[in-house]
Amino acid sequence: MSEATGHSALWVWRHPRPQSAAGRCIGAGTDLPVHWRRAKRLARRIQAHARRYRLPHQVQTSPLARCADVGRWLRRWGWQHRLDAGLLEIDFGAWDGQTWDRIGQPAVEAWVADFLGHAPTGGESLQQLLQRVAAWQPGACCVVSHGGWMLARRWLQEHGERRPSALEWPAAPGYGEVWRLA
Repeated sequence: MSEATGHSALWVWRHPRPQSAAGRCIGAGTDLPVHWRRAKRLARRIQAHARRYRLPHQVQTSPLARCADVGRWLRRWGWQHRLDAGLLEIDFGAWDGQTWDRIGQPAVEAWVADFLGHAPTGGESLQQLLQRVAAWQPGACCVVSHGGWMLARRWLQEHGERRPSALEWPAAPGYGEVWRLA
């Protein structure tokens, strides 16, 4: 696979903007829908990208609707689509789906104080997410996943085993944004 065609790259798109997400903690436990037009629009962009870089018509997505709906559009157009739980967003446990106001500042401060190790009740810590992302093996070079997953993958690519602090953790990619990752 040549670098010129992009086959050796992993191209990861963040899902389209989900409905009813504003002001809420949205992770693996909240399966919000995406308007079908947004899913179709991102699928068209992925299709054009694959054509430009001569990529195989294969896509892996998180099983959550905000990602999987994009893959379903591609499947309608002849692509192979595989759901992969390894691409899920971080699991925020009891926080998932709650408004940030309801979660409260003390809980958020506890998370920031132990950014790598803190896991909301029933949830996943950032350390656990980083381990899951590090263990994930791509089965396709086109992927639709989540902002937290993409950040973890990029962190590992750029910083290896170095432990992140809350202050240095970057902002999530925009909805529908694509990153080239290793």
